[in-house]
Amino acid sequence: MRQHAPHSTDTLTTWLDYWSHVHVTGIDLGLERVIPVAEKLGVMRPKAKVFTVAGTNGKGSTTTTLAAILNAQGYKVGLYQSPHIYRFNERVKLAGIEVDDQHLIDAFVLVDQARRECELSLSFFEATTLAAFVIFKQQQCDVWVLEVGLGGRLDVVNVIDPDIAVITNIGLDHTDWLGDSIEKIAFEKAGIIRPNIPVIFAGQQQLPQAIQDKVTDTQAQLYTLNRDYFYQLNEDGETWSFASSGTTLKLPVGQLALDNISTAVAAILVSGVEVTQVAIASGILNARLQGRFEIRQIKDKTVIFDAGHNPHGVEFLLNQLRKFLKYNKQYTEVVAVFSMLADKDIASVTDLLKTTVKNWFIATLDVPRAAPMPQLTDALRGEQVDEFGSIQQAFETALKQSNNNQLILVCGSFHTLEAVWEYLEECQ
Repeated sequence: MRQHAPHSTDTLTTWLDYWSHVHVTGIDLGLERVIPVAEKLGVMRPKAKVFTVAGTNGKGSTTTTLAAILNAQGYKVGLYQSPHIYRFNERVKLAGIEVDDQHLIDAFVLVDQARRECELSLSFFEATTLAAFVIFKQQQCDVWVLEVGLGGRLDVVNVIDPDIAVITNIGLDHTDWLGDSIEKIAFEKAGIIRPNIPVIFAGQQQLPQAIQDKVTDTQAQLYTLNRDYFYQLNEDGETWSFASSGTTLKLPVGQLALDNISTAVAAILVSGVEVTQVAIASGILNARLQGRFEIRQIKDKTVIFDAGHNPHGVEFLLNQLRKFLKYNKQYTEVVAVFSMLADKDIASVTDLLKTTVKNWFIATLDVPRAAPMPQLTDALRGEQVDEFGSIQQAFETALKQSNNNQLILVCGSFHTLEAVWEYLEECQ
């Protein structure tokens, strides 16, 4: 363990490297070490309204939309998300803008000082999350919008008591950490629920018993999709309708997935926070998030970036893709620039994508947990596959070889997307 902390004059990179080496592991679920440090920092009981969002998929889009709507209404919003894709600063936003390096460094100084006074070690994720809370407190944010990193019950975000809890859905992911069944994972997600608060469950599946049990125990107010609120895309393809008890809204379609936009709207409406329909519509149109069915034009080719990396996320991606192709009939084929991490369910993900992808441009990721080439090719046996030395080479070739009837899909992992973005940055 490194004994000497960096200084407030050191770089953000130096501090992030420091936090990577302070604790024995990068992930260490549990709040025993975090709570004393959070208490010393004075962040445990914010004066702000707190929205906490857990779930297997859709957390990023939901928190982005929540923050965008609240920003449009004029509230001072602190938004915390993870992971980042390109810059660490993406994780912490004030009024929709990434915080600068110095804000983060100054917060890291305070976190490190507090954990040393407590004689405790913190993981990278714990330390950096607490730093976000320090910034939101210092900036006197009206609202905190917090995305849970892993699970819920034992995640560092859960040191803060939310005023509104949102669970987007439950799927099988991170089974080594959270359990190998929907009910076990639902139990972990339900850990964010507190007594007598509104709880949104936005999953399309039946409500897991673990969530119902937690709601009953805490006497929380549960609102579930297709029971307490409803949404549907209108025939014009440009508007959609939201309906709940006593409320009917016609709203614009934004850039993000309607499932997650509707979840954010439902959470806003039960929160007691005053927001106009104009602000809701404005927030929806302003909400942007890298890597969530992100459509970009690159060298006259249409490229879709999506970070879905488990079967549930890929089903969601394919559902959006089908809707996109329905309204953009010029695209008759989809080609994929693809790679995954070795500990993910590669076989299930590729089986889903095979129904839509015509050919595959694959490479091994340049990260420690990368799936080796044989693991990728085995999952794609029988498919039309081109192998490359790097994702950058795979993307460059896909861009050159694809025609205007082909859509390029970059998918499989956040790391796959990051490699392509680095390539595009270098080309500018």
